[in-house]
Amino acid sequence: MPLPGPKAAALVKRDSAYVSPSYTRDYPFVMARGEGAVVEDVDGNVFLDCAAGIAVTSTGHAHPEVVRAITEQAQKFLHMSGTDFYYEPQVRLAEEMAAMVPVGGGTGQVRSFFSNSGTEANEAAIKLARYHTKRFNIIAFLGSFHGRTLGSLAATSSKYVQRRGFGPMMPGVYHAPYANCYRCPLGLKSESCAAECLSFVEDQILVHLVSPDEVAAVLVEPIQGEGGYVVPPAQFLQRLRELTSQHGMLMIVDEVQSGMGRTGRMFASEHFGLDADIVTIAKGVASGMPLGVTASRADVMTWPPGAHASTFGGNPVSAAAALATIRVLRDGLVRNAEVVGEYLFGSLRALMDKHQIIGDVRGMGLMIGVELVRDRVTKERATIERDRIVQLMFHKGVLILGAGRNAIRFAPSLVLTKDQADTIVKLFDESLTEVTANPRA
Repeated sequence: MPLPGPKAAALVKRDSAYVSPSYTRDYPFVMARGEGAVVEDVDGNVFLDCAAGIAVTSTGHAHPEVVRAITEQAQKFLHMSGTDFYYEPQVRLAEEMAAMVPVGGGTGQVRSFFSNSGTEANEAAIKLARYHTKRFNIIAFLGSFHGRTLGSLAATSSKYVQRRGFGPMMPGVYHAPYANCYRCPLGLKSESCAAECLSFVEDQILVHLVSPDEVAAVLVEPIQGEGGYVVPPAQFLQRLRELTSQHGMLMIVDEVQSGMGRTGRMFASEHFGLDADIVTIAKGVASGMPLGVTASRADVMTWPPGAHASTFGGNPVSAAAALATIRVLRDGLVRNAEVVGEYLFGSLRALMDKHQIIGDVRGMGLMIGVELVRDRVTKERATIERDRIVQLMFHKGVLILGAGRNAIRFAPSLVLTKDQADTIVKLFDESLTEVTANPRA
């Protein structure tokens, strides 16, 4: 049927009267149910979900093992506040994090603080870095997204609309260019871009703006998410690690979107041989239940009782969902993300021969970005075209979203099959053809 259907249209109208207008809705999809990588709206229309609730439903919609874990825990107790009392799901989850998070050189000497979201995980990381180092300042990167609460918002620089009207920002945050070698922020050639972006930190920020011994931490995404699914060269992150170690700064790695198997490894940091001081996790960690994790070296997380807390953080139902999620990821979904991700990546790259509007295809696992341009030489951003393609994909039966100013993100659940990937690519191909054949429509 034409979209939205009557039931969806009615609910969208009700929403517009009572729900905050700050929410971003690209198209009128109204969820009714889902299974795996397939979802159905309230009118019975079926879609392939290539967004996964913003890279959240890592094990797919309503994975039976995750649902079973949630149900079993809910029948015992829903809440007891891990801030004030103890319960096994939270302790078990902390043990799992210590065993797998790329912190502390694999020693297992890791502690975790639990919250409810990615922005809360990053807020905790910023506070912890300041507390541990007794320093004030933070270095982040242009194009980054770390959350919308005021501390993490100060580090965020993805889109001005996220910051506009909320100033002044938390002081002490400095932004450096991120190593986007397809579109070098310093106007350099790709082979020197990564080195020069680091030189900007060393020779500009740490010379003209802030003393190195007053920087608490560097906060970085190993793959930029909202900034356009940008994959930096390994040397960029490795040299950044050396820089932080040299000056006694902590390195906070934001794995909120790139973690929990999405890149074909449990954490994107593993692709780069990156060992952080603090790692922040959320989104896919509990398959859709609200949970944030701030994991750090044990010798860093030494703040005393009452220094930081959360009433709902580490909720027992969310912790149970996370434990089930980790089991399912280890039992095959991380590997599936690698295999199907490589297949999807190759299929999207092949479209470059047919569609000049594709400027770049980049990513790891099932975290893939396709950047659209009007000219491959000038790299003029195809922003309007990107938005039209997102709409076309919806009307063809695929939920997909943009990333950055002119990229499209492919971030399905990690249960995606090759057949489903073929369908997504076929409909993407059709959408590209329609938009380029009639660019002014």
